[in-house]
Amino acid sequence: MVFDKLFGWGKKKKGEGPAIPFGRYSDNNKTVAKVNRWTDADNFFKKQEYHNCLEAFFDYLRDDHEQNVVLERNGNEGRFQIFQGSKIVRGDFNNERLHAEITLAKMPQPSVPVMRRLLEMNFNLYYSRYALDQDRLCMRFDSDIKTASPNKLYYGLKELATKADKQDDLLVQEFATLQTMDSDHVTEIPAAEKEVKYQYFKQWITETLDYIKTLEADKFSGGIAYLLLTLAFRIDYLISPEGKLQNELEKIVEIYYRKDEKQTMERNVAMIDAYGKLLAKTPEEVYPSLFRSKHTFSIVMPQNHAAVADAINAAITNMPWYNDNGHPLIASRVLEYGIAFCQYSYSLPKPLSDLFRLFMQVNYSDYFTALGFPAQYYNAANKAFDIDEVQDRIEEIVQTWKPKYPNLAFKTQLLKYDSLVDFNRTFTQEITFMNFDA
Repeated sequence: MVFDKLFGWGKKKKGEGPAIPFGRYSDNNKTVAKVNRWTDADNFFKKQEYHNCLEAFFDYLRDDHEQNVVLERNGNEGRFQIFQGSKIVRGDFNNERLHAEITLAKMPQPSVPVMRRLLEMNFNLYYSRYALDQDRLCMRFDSDIKTASPNKLYYGLKELATKADKQDDLLVQEFATLQTMDSDHVTEIPAAEKEVKYQYFKQWITETLDYIKTLEADKFSGGIAYLLLTLAFRIDYLISPEGKLQNELEKIVEIYYRKDEKQTMERNVAMIDAYGKLLAKTPEEVYPSLFRSKHTFSIVMPQNHAAVADAINAAITNMPWYNDNGHPLIASRVLEYGIAFCQYSYSLPKPLSDLFRLFMQVNYSDYFTALGFPAQYYNAANKAFDIDEVQDRIEEIVQTWKPKYPNLAFKTQLLKYDSLVDFNRTFTQEITFMNFDA
């Protein structure tokens, strides 16, 4: 296959694929051993064994797959690095203090507008602060060792890392006086992968906007909103942009959820206009937002499974009218919305994220095939499912996470394969019944 040569992928077993991450990082994926390290850190802190507390805490943060945390300890002194997207937290500690810092950008010449913006943003910070070190803009977090509890460290370092990762790109884009710094650690993705992602980025927007033009804007305002929102969630997950493009997608989603007096039709018009601007983007404008990076913190919070079930059940309830009235595409997108909204908005446990990926592999099999994934769970051309592969993958996910979630189960025998809509409905419905109690 031509993509094997382009990407350098060799022959793989069915079900395997290239090491391409999808979606935003979730730190709600700790193994039992990692969760125990948090307990260790808490116990060490209570015993006033502060440096053992720090070692256990950083071990808890470290995702062994991502290798996102580096700790060097020499007795009661040490240094650490924490990776978050395009930024690195660099810090050190001794018997008295812990200090952490991130470089945001370089400011060769003093700028009053930049300093005013940073002063305004400081008011929204709880643990960290913006600072200027000669010509270097940075963010800092400090704590006495004796007050550096695991909770304080987690939320302080998370605020520092996530805010800096978001603001560095936005500040450089907004203020011409600023220059990018300290981003050499991000990994370039293969050119062929960028091409596939750009192709589908344009294709999905074009298909959605063209289909919307065939619908009555008033009568189908709700369905159009579903189409536009699931498009944003799909691009965010499958294309996985960072920086400017991710921020632009977030603004499209905010148009709909913003608390104002606008009606759904008005919100739809604004979202359509924003997508038109994205559609006009050239590869040169999109490619800088496509890169690999390591993450330590999720930018969204975990939610209990009841919130996930409520979102999915609401979508299942709203779907039938579209399916019964000859709009199976909207019906499928409504069902996609239920689970995609959760993936976008919450830090999901890993088995649920894995099931969402399977859902997307079924619904967008051509995209995964273009990226070099050999398993085709659904063939859109002849509307045929590979039922054995779907069920085997579900069982694999459940068994992998049984040690952490002993009550985890998924009744694959209740899945229906008569159509994509039937599969999506029964698949997402089964997710609502899953038990994630540890």
